[in-house]
Amino acid sequence: CSLLPSHLLTFYLSTHSTAKYSMWSFLPRYLYLQFSKTANAFFLFITILQQIPDVSPTGKYTTLVPLLVILVISGIKEIVEDYILLLIVNVGDIVKATNGQFLPADMVLISSSEPQATCFVATSNLDGETNLKIRQALSETATMKTEKQLSNLSGKIKCEEPNFHFNSFAGTLYLNEKSPISIGPDQVLLRGTQLKNTEWILGIVVYTGFETKFMQNAVKSPLKRSKVEKVTNMQILVLFLLLLVMSLVSCVGAIYWKDRYRAEPWYIGKSGNFGFDLLVFIILYHNLIPISLLVTLEIVKYIQALFINWDEDMHFKGSNVYAMARTSNLNEELGQVEYLFSDKTGTLTCNVMTFKKCSIAGITYGKSENFCHLLSFLVTLLTHSCCVPFLQPTKEYIKEFLTLLCVCHTVVPERGNNINYQASSPDEAALVKGAKKLGFVFTTRMPNSVTIEAMGEELTFEILNVLEFSSNRKRMSIIVRTPEGRLRLYCKGADSVIYERLSENSLFVEETLVHLENFAKEGLRTLCVAYIDLTEIEYEQWLVMYKKAITVVKDRMKTLEDCYDSIEKKFLLLGATAIEDRLQARVPETITSLLKANIKIWVLTGDKQETAINIAYSCKLLSGQMPRIQLNIISSLFQATQQVISQNCQDLGALLGKENDLALIIDGKTLKYALHVEVRKCFLNLALSCRTVLCCRLSPLQKAEIVDVVKKQVKAITLAIGDGANDVGMIQTAHVGVGISGNEGMLATNNSDYAIAQFSYLEKLLLVHGAWNYFRVTKCILYCFYKNVVLYIIELWFAIVNGFSGQIIFERWCISLYNVIFTSLPPFTLGIFERCCSQESLLRYPQLYRISQTGDIFNIKVLWIQCINAIVHSFILFWLPAKMLEHGSNFIVFCYVVVTVCLKAGLETMSWNKFTHFAIWGSIMIWLGFFAVYSSLWPTVPVAPEMTGQGSMALVCPHFWLGFFIVPIVCLIQNVAWKSNTCHRTLLEEVREMESSGVQVLRRDSVQRWPMCPRWGGVLISVTRMFTVHIYLLTASPCFALSDGYAFSQVERAVISQEELVRSYDTTKNKPQKTFSSATLE
Repeated sequence: CSLLPSHLLTFYLSTHSTAKYSMWSFLPRYLYLQFSKTANAFFLFITILQQIPDVSPTGKYTTLVPLLVILVISGIKEIVEDYILLLIVNVGDIVKATNGQFLPADMVLISSSEPQATCFVATSNLDGETNLKIRQALSETATMKTEKQLSNLSGKIKCEEPNFHFNSFAGTLYLNEKSPISIGPDQVLLRGTQLKNTEWILGIVVYTGFETKFMQNAVKSPLKRSKVEKVTNMQILVLFLLLLVMSLVSCVGAIYWKDRYRAEPWYIGKSGNFGFDLLVFIILYHNLIPISLLVTLEIVKYIQALFINWDEDMHFKGSNVYAMARTSNLNEELGQVEYLFSDKTGTLTCNVMTFKKCSIAGITYGKSENFCHLLSFLVTLLTHSCCVPFLQPTKEYIKEFLTLLCVCHTVVPERGNNINYQASSPDEAALVKGAKKLGFVFTTRMPNSVTIEAMGEELTFEILNVLEFSSNRKRMSIIVRTPEGRLRLYCKGADSVIYERLSENSLFVEETLVHLENFAKEGLRTLCVAYIDLTEIEYEQWLVMYKKAITVVKDRMKTLEDCYDSIEKKFLLLGATAIEDRLQARVPETITSLLKANIKIWVLTGDKQETAINIAYSCKLLSGQMPRIQLNIISSLFQATQQVISQNCQDLGALLGKENDLALIIDGKTLKYALHVEVRKCFLNLALSCRTVLCCRLSPLQKAEIVDVVKKQVKAITLAIGDGANDVGMIQTAHVGVGISGNEGMLATNNSDYAIAQFSYLEKLLLVHGAWNYFRVTKCILYCFYKNVVLYIIELWFAIVNGFSGQIIFERWCISLYNVIFTSLPPFTLGIFERCCSQESLLRYPQLYRISQTGDIFNIKVLWIQCINAIVHSFILFWLPAKMLEHGSNFIVFCYVVVTVCLKAGLETMSWNKFTHFAIWGSIMIWLGFFAVYSSLWPTVPVAPEMTGQGSMALVCPHFWLGFFIVPIVCLIQNVAWKSNTCHRTLLEEVREMESSGVQVLRRDSVQRWPMCPRWGGVLISVTRMFTVHIYLLTASPCFALSDGYAFSQVERAVISQEELVRSYDTTKNKPQKTFSSATLE
């Protein structure tokens, strides 16, 4: 039978979806989302009021029908955007996974295809670390590999309650008729990890769905709304207050009018009380709230999202992946990002290590952009060194250097058509593969030896001892007996630990140090390699000490490290290696462009600090001259953290809170105290004063927490980008979440708002699509406010002349179709096709992004200037025709309103095209055609009797056509004059002028000569402040200098030691065959 956690009473089905909705939650959650929008809630209220008899002057259904249309269209859009992915796994299921698969649940390892029932898993999806982790099954289950054995498995697992700690697990396995067996984290495979270098594993599920450790670290998918939407909702509330004021004024006017004229005219009808009149006027003026805005924005944003999806510039042809807007609600938010939080592994880098350069015997190799130069040169040197006399002395050093790379490691070769190297450390794999290209091929690993082919010659080295790597030692050594019978210790590690152990007779020390510094400047991951020949007596003496150390019970690791240290001395330096954790294409250029756009970039990673620093150099986030504030702790020192942060803030003085050419580097342990409520504000001020912030060794929750702190305290738009499951929390917490569809699964993508295949695509997503969408959405909103205010304020002017009777000036279906048909096209063209300038200009001059980033073109002030402008236009549109034509001016006023608002859209348009022309002139023609037909329907069709014959009279009246031109001109002449004002020209206007004159590329000197004005004073010139900063460290270790580019990821303190691991393989034998033919999940 299947195994079962004791805290569960029965098997149950556990599902998890990264979708926003489920089948059951869609309707309530969707309705909550829609009616949390102020406008929708208001129109629901109006719809209810219209159902009261004799209250609505506009009928019962003129609001209900548009509201239902909006809800249906929005609902369809949400369903289309929200892809639901259900992954079903039962607790107690036996799961089989093969190499490369992502694990769907937390499970206990039963057995595997590898020796000693071990397996390798990549946890970068959870913690960001690039090195593989080793897991080992219990010896009691390690032999259970066949279906028959598994079918006879009976018992239960008792385990701790679900929690979010990745590195802890406490459980007990109770097999029938056997003693209880302890289960620890070394036997547990977590959801989201990827099986690597292991043919297959079998595991039994203990946690699924929201109980998995990954989901315990997850943040609930929020319902995000953009800043523009929030401002719009607030102003709709203000418009509602204006509507109430208008209704109250009209009620007072009605009372005054009745009191003045005493007797009520028969044609007004029976009046009601004050409350009744208030409801009448609320319904009369309710269209002041732009109901069409909501459905217009839904459609506009959806089409904007399609433009993102279809963009060929963001199409990664390597995997045939297009960019994907998983939601369209945040399109304009892409144009306002101020803080960018980025993961490192798989986001900035390809997570692929490449042996790029090396220094051997004081000579550097690999100056070209690829490995071919190094390959051809060294091969030529080794084979024809006799022809190059001055290089002949380095031949033996080169051979020894490459031999060390082939022997000193924990890599396992697998023979097939080609040799495939399995390695827990990607750095080691890169070195072994690099040596292979140079003619030194690692071919065979046996429990006590390794065999290599050196330039066609087969050599076997006997492995005597493996001196394990640890983050404290920063090195790994191996003691071997060479084919010639000599005892030799090979070592590779950080330059800081190798150099302090060098012999006085070691050569090439200074030359190699210079090379290391140059490698570090390029952001390469460096290691020093050295060796020492041992005598038999030295080794025998050390071996006695070693055997004693491995039997020590207390502080065994420290005792072993002291033992290792006693023999790792008097090294002879061979040289150094330089490995590139290759950045994705155009990452440095993209970061430079984003920084010019005033976007602050913080790197949040779970990886080691040294690795993060190297990548920051490669990305140009760090430079050699940039001062660094580095905060690390060894133990729990809250007060020390508080003191050091406060001291650094004091040292900055007046520069605190301003962006300086500084870098802040902090690890997860220190950040725990830095984000404490007593220190948070001080730490945030320090971080905001730095140009670059690197946060290392962070848990997923810490990533989300730091994004949340900046989001709430700084009040700026944040964007988080990552590719792994450990990035989901911050992706969901940020205003905008971007997932990279890389090598670490689809969890980040499925939980993001936008998905791209490469980090470099972020440049166009923000600077082009973000800026364009911000202009489009804000102009669409402003225009919709304008056209509604223009039309429906006229009802107030009409109330003044009709005795505040609550009558409407326009025919009711003309009112309903005003937004739906007659003026529907201009806002669509503004929202879909408007462009502030070309994408070439936006990419070449990232400073243009600051226009949308600052929000100067859409805020409360701008919106109300537009509304006041609309009120003035409504005043002209009502009173001018009223004075021009004493009779029959009502339908003429409506005609002039349509013409004026359509022409106003033309004034707002910055990029004219065929769709713009069709929308503006077509809308005017649609109204005129409708007017001619609609006024002739009655009595054939029983609608609009008051319109009968008006079309035939007006369209032949010269006074009508005179007003057709004069009234819109009088309304818009002020707007034309304002737009033609060139007194205070902006950078955007300068760029547009250059584009219109046919100049495609602005000269740099023309930008530099740009006259400074208050609005753009800080855009084109950045001032570098030179100052002295005190760097305080909470650790005793020195700050990483350029020469300390070391970053060597390797398994340490695993369930099985590195020595046991390498001795468990015999690659001359065939691996166990797959014996399990079926399982619950394949």
